[in-house]
Amino acid sequence: MTTSRAASILGATVADGGIRFAAWSGAAERMWVSLFDADGRAETDRLELEGEGDGVFALTVPGLGEGTRYGFRADGAYAPDEGLWFDPDKMLVDPYAVRIDRPYRYDGRLAARRGEGTDTAALMPKAVLQTLQRVERTAPVFRPGGLIYEVPVRAFTMAHPGVPKRLRGTIRALAEPIVIEHLVKLGVSAVELMPVTATMDERHLPALGLSNAWGYNPVSFMALDPRLAPNGIDDLREAVAALRDAGIGVLLDLVFNHTAESDEIGPTLSLRGLDNRAYYRSTADDPGTYVNDTGTGNTIACDHPVARELILDSLRHFVLHAGVDGFRFDLATVLGRVGGEFRADAPLLQAMCDDPVIGDRVLIAEPWDIGHNGYRLGGFPQNFLEWNDRYRDDVRCFWRGDRGMVGALATRLAGSSDVFGGSARTRTVNFVAAHDGMTLADIVRYERKHNEANGEHNHDGHNENFSWNNGVEGESRDPEIAAEREADMRALLATLFASRGTIMLTAGDEFGRTQHGNNNAYAQDNELTWLDWAERDTGLEDYVASLSTLRRDFPALGELGFLSGAAPDGGTVADVEWLTEAGRPMSAANWREPDRHRLAMLLGGGMPQGGRLAVLVNGARRSASFVLPQREGFDWRKAAGGPGAAGGKLAVPARSVGFARELPVGAEAKGQ
Repeated sequence: MTTSRAASILGATVADGGIRFAAWSGAAERMWVSLFDADGRAETDRLELEGEGDGVFALTVPGLGEGTRYGFRADGAYAPDEGLWFDPDKMLVDPYAVRIDRPYRYDGRLAARRGEGTDTAALMPKAVLQTLQRVERTAPVFRPGGLIYEVPVRAFTMAHPGVPKRLRGTIRALAEPIVIEHLVKLGVSAVELMPVTATMDERHLPALGLSNAWGYNPVSFMALDPRLAPNGIDDLREAVAALRDAGIGVLLDLVFNHTAESDEIGPTLSLRGLDNRAYYRSTADDPGTYVNDTGTGNTIACDHPVARELILDSLRHFVLHAGVDGFRFDLATVLGRVGGEFRADAPLLQAMCDDPVIGDRVLIAEPWDIGHNGYRLGGFPQNFLEWNDRYRDDVRCFWRGDRGMVGALATRLAGSSDVFGGSARTRTVNFVAAHDGMTLADIVRYERKHNEANGEHNHDGHNENFSWNNGVEGESRDPEIAAEREADMRALLATLFASRGTIMLTAGDEFGRTQHGNNNAYAQDNELTWLDWAERDTGLEDYVASLSTLRRDFPALGELGFLSGAAPDGGTVADVEWLTEAGRPMSAANWREPDRHRLAMLLGGGMPQGGRLAVLVNGARRSASFVLPQREGFDWRKAAGGPGAAGGKLAVPARSVGFARELPVGAEAKGQ
C-alpha cells in the first residue's frame, strides 16, 4: 500500500450524503462494519466492506451522519501460532476512531479463542463519528528551557475543593480559574498531561479490586478516555485554549509502544484482530510470539508503514484539532527500532521531525525501553528533548550524601554535556521525581519501596531509588526529622530550578505530596494518588513559586547552552565559575575530594544589571560561610530563597542551597 493514500482514507468520514467506512488489513479475507443504535447496545446492521486494493477495505453507507456508532469485524485465517488472529465474532474498534461511547472494561471473554466464546460486541465500546473542528494554527507557547508540570489528569483534581464536583478528575477541570491560578503562581510553562487516550486495565487488576490510574495501557491512539473527556476532543481543545490564554502550553504524554491487547493470552480489541502481524513485532523465528521490549506483553511495529502512518496521523490529529504544543513519548526507543535495532534516523522519528504539522511541535523522548540496547539517553535526533534519568540519580545521590558526587552535580547543573555534548545546546529534561518512582516527599522519607497495596507482594517497582529517610522509615512526629526532611526537599527543588535546560516538576511535589513509599502507584486510583489540596504544605509551595520567579528573573538559569567557563559573545565575564566555599576556583584536587559536599556556581554573562548570580550548594551536615569574589563597583545581595546576609561572606545553612545576586553598588534589585 502507499501510506499517503491510506492516511487520507482510513476511518469513518462524511462523504456523498453518508459515511465512508475504511479499514486496512494486509492479511484479512473479508471485513465488515457493524452499525449500532443510539445507545451502542443493539447491532442494527452488518455491512461487508469492499476491497479497494493495497489492503484497504471500504464502503460508503448513505443516510448516516454525526453520532453514528460503529465497529469493524475481520475474517481470515485463524492461526495464533503463526500470528493470525482473525475472528468475526470479535468486535474491533477502529484505530482511527476519534471518539468512543464508553470506557474499555477488561473481560476475560475478550480473550477467548475463535469458537470458544460469544460475540464481543456487547463488551466493547463503539466508535462514534464526530465532525472535527480545526483550531487556528499557531506556534507553541512552550519553549525548551521552561518549566514542565507533569499532571495525572484524574488524580490532579479528584480531591480539589475549588473545582466543581462534576468536573473533578476530567480534562475540563484544567480550565478552571482556580487551577490556572495555581499553575501561574508556580510559573508553569507547559502542563504535560499523562495519557488521556482511551485505556484498559491490565487483566490482573480487576481481581485485586484495583484499576489503572496512570493510563499507560492504551487501546485507541486518537480517541480520548470518556472518563477524562466525556465530550471527546472538544474537552481537550477547550482546556488547551484556556491554558494558552494564560501563557501555558499543553504537552500530551502518548503511548505508541504497546497496547492493552498484551501477550498471547490477552484480549482482541482492535489492531490484533485487524492485522496482528503488521501492527506488532514478533520474534524472528516464531511469528506467534510477541517481542516484549515494553514489559507489557507486546510491542508496536513502528517500522511498519501502516503503524507508522497511524502514529503520525494521531499526532496530527491532536495538533490540528486541539492545538497542543507537543508530545512526550513513553518508552520512545520503541519508536526508533527498525528490524529490532534502535536507529536515530528511523523513518518514524525522521517523519516526526520533517512533518509540516508535527515538526514545529515540542518532541520529548523517554529514551529507553527494556529491549536489546534499549537505554539510549542522548541518542535521539536533535529535534528531541530527552528525559534525563542521569540527572535524577546524580542529584539524589549528592543530597543523600554519597561520596565523590560534587563533579557529577556540577555536570548536571551545567546541562549534562557528557550526555548531550553532540548537540549545539542541551536537550535535557531535568527532574528529581516523576510519576514513575517515589514522590519528592517520599525520597527523603523512605529508604525502601513500599508497594504492598499493589497486590504483587512488593516485587514491582524499582528496588533502587537513591532515597533516604533521615533516620526513621516513613512518617515521624519528631520535629528534628521533619525539619531535616523539609530542608532536603527544598534543596532538591532549588537544585532543579538552578539547572541548565528544561526542568520538570510532577504535580503535587510543590507541596509535599506523599504516596507512603509506593514507587509504582499505577494501580492506585484512590486517595493514595489523588492530590490532597486541603493538607498541602503552602510554605513549600510558596518556596517553589519563589524559585520559579528567580529562574524567570535570571534568564541564564533557563538557557540551553552548555556552561563552559568561557565569556560569551566576547564579554569579560565567564558564563560560569566553580568555586569552593572559601571563594577559590575549584582545583583538580578539589573535584576529586570524596567528602566534598559544597560548591559555589557563579553565573555571569548577560545577567540583569551586569551582575552575576551565585548558587551556593551546601550538602554538608553543618552550616558554612561562603566567600564570594568582590568586583569593584558591585556588591552581593540576597536573592529569592537565598542566604540571610548580604556582602561578600554569606552564611548557608546545612543541607541547603542559597542564592545571592551581584548588583552595582547603590542599585536596586529589579523583580526581587
